[in-house]
Amino acid sequence: MSVLDNWNQWKDFLGDRLHQAQDQGMNKEVMGDLAYQIGDYLAKNVDPKNEQERVLADLWSVASPDEQHAIATMMVKLVQNNGTQQ
Repeated sequence: MSVLDNWNQWKDFLGDRLHQAQDQGMNKEVMGDLAYQIGDYLAKNVDPKNEQERVLADLWSVASPDEQHAIATMMVKLVQNNGTQQ
């Protein structure tokens, strides 16, 4: 089963990657830009696997680039307290 199939597993996966980036000294601006790039890639190339991902994909599709950056930043905030490396 892919981490994309389950919302909680997806948030834990993203949380782990966020903690790794922070441990390696990546700043919030770079993490936000990377989250935007990942969100854009997922929106264009990956079919949503659950209801939450569908909502994000729908929001992304109607958002301006500034709003997409805001969505990406909110996702970073959402997963800050997720993952196995807390």
